[in-house]
Order: sequence, then C-alpha cells, then structure tokens
Amino acid sequence: MNQSILFPELQSYCELTEHIEFPAQTNGQLIYCVLGRDKLHHISQEQSENEAQLLALFEQYRFDIEELAEQLIENEQFAEDGKIYI
Repeated sequence: MNQSILFPELQSYCELTEHIEFPAQTNGQLIYCVLGRDKLHHISQEQSENEAQLLALFEQYRFDIEELAEQLIENEQFAEDGKIYI
C-alpha cells in the first residue's frame, strides 16, 4: 500500500444517494472518495438492510476498498467535482 495516501478512519453514509463517503489524504490534499451501496454489495457479496449494516460491511472490507480508491487516485481518475467514485 502506498504510504503517501492516508485514509483516516472516517466515513459517513448518505441515505439520499446511497453512498458511503470517506476521505483520503495525499500530499496535504484532502480527497473525498465515494462508494455506492451496490458496489459495496458487489465487493462483499453480502446484502445489508440499514445504515449500521452498510457501515459494518464497509469496515469489514475497508482494506479492499482503500486499495481500489488508491488505484483511482494514483491514476488521477477524479470526477468533475474532484471526488473519486468507486
């Protein structure tokens, strides 16, 4: 794992968009990463019923999710809003 990209243990779920958003830090820059509910279910091969279960799944698969985000950041695949969408 690239040590120049740090992932603080912060995340939040937006029920409206059904996304989990979590930050990454690289070279002093804060980057927001977004993981959709469907993508989380695909990664985990599990379903969730509510926010608490989604966040628990996120924690369980955090390492894999961070690796995906890291690859997108390193390849500079930023969306127009500056976020990384997984």
